[in-house]
Amino acid sequence: MLDDTRSFTGEKNAGPNRNSARGFEVIDAIKTRIEAACNNTVSCADILALAARNGVVLAPAGPDYVKEDDKIYAEVLSFKRILEACNSANGQLSPNFYATTCSNLQTIVLDVMRQTVNREPRMGASILRLFFHDCFVQGCDGSILLDDTGSFTGEKNAQPNSNSVRGYEVIDAIKTRVETACNNTVSCADILALAARDGVLGGQSWQVQLGRRDSITASLSGADSDLPSPFADLPTLISMFAAKGLTAQDMTVLSGGHAIGFSQCLLFRTRIYNETNIDPAFATARRANCPFSGGDTNLGPFDNTPNRFDNNYYQNLVAQRGLLHSDQVLFNNGSQDATVRTYSTNAAAFLQDFGAAMVKMGNIGPLTGTNGEIRRSCRVINS
Repeated sequence: MLDDTRSFTGEKNAGPNRNSARGFEVIDAIKTRIEAACNNTVSCADILALAARNGVVLAPAGPDYVKEDDKIYAEVLSFKRILEACNSANGQLSPNFYATTCSNLQTIVLDVMRQTVNREPRMGASILRLFFHDCFVQGCDGSILLDDTGSFTGEKNAQPNSNSVRGYEVIDAIKTRVETACNNTVSCADILALAARDGVLGGQSWQVQLGRRDSITASLSGADSDLPSPFADLPTLISMFAAKGLTAQDMTVLSGGHAIGFSQCLLFRTRIYNETNIDPAFATARRANCPFSGGDTNLGPFDNTPNRFDNNYYQNLVAQRGLLHSDQVLFNNGSQDATVRTYSTNAAAFLQDFGAAMVKMGNIGPLTGTNGEIRRSCRVINS
């Protein structure tokens, strides 16, 4: 491809090439379009390899080296696949990452989540929590989904996750359907990000950035150290979120994920029996299903609308009806009081800010490009 210059001698004028090899201008044209789409990313050598394959396919009765049908030409000629490769190589997430490689991905995820939440409304909150626990430990990489094996230790049995985090089988069900539609294309990390959104609000609240790959590692110690405790105070919470690149406001609005779902008695027993900044009637109501001893796994709702994503969570905080200690510290004469008051009276502001914070959290440490892998099963690393 290299031209001769005064200081450089190329190959074009070699005996086998001179007045014989041709098509240089075609590669130039392709290179120009690719540079416009993704500057300084795709080599001329790779462009030539793709062009050679597709030139053969365009010939009458020509075989395709990868045995795909004519659809590949339109995709390659329009550079959609190359653009996706550019985004991945540049470490960029995009809501359109699978637009050509798995165009019905979001329909599949939304369909499974609708069926799941209709059958068990609590599962929407569980998947949201699963995503949060994934992102806070070595990034949004699907590491939480990996099972322990004889030679591998995952995160499922870390103290914050064991007998608490759930919904793995829902992600498995989505992965099975996605693999049938577009084999070896969509990561478990991206499936989890979409499922978290669709289980909460039906997929209408924020645009999920895609293009993550799956980790081949997990961190039990990271899960034990990096996930916020339900007994944490406000400075600790702010510090832990800051370590992930999230602000105090991000922390307060993401805590609004507790607008749906339930918590175990073990995690709020101390609050309802020992703390003083709590509405007495609320404490009495929660004690009915959370005795002073025993009943550790009994469930209590975060607010009175546990299956509806609204701003009732913040109204409860203002009324000193936060279920967990880490909930009520958001409104206890501290730095987040004003934010809590705003969300308690302005549901639209909460929903908008929650979506923005979820996108921001979803950008914590994603694996892109050639890092990680696309797992065939979300529970195990590819062999």
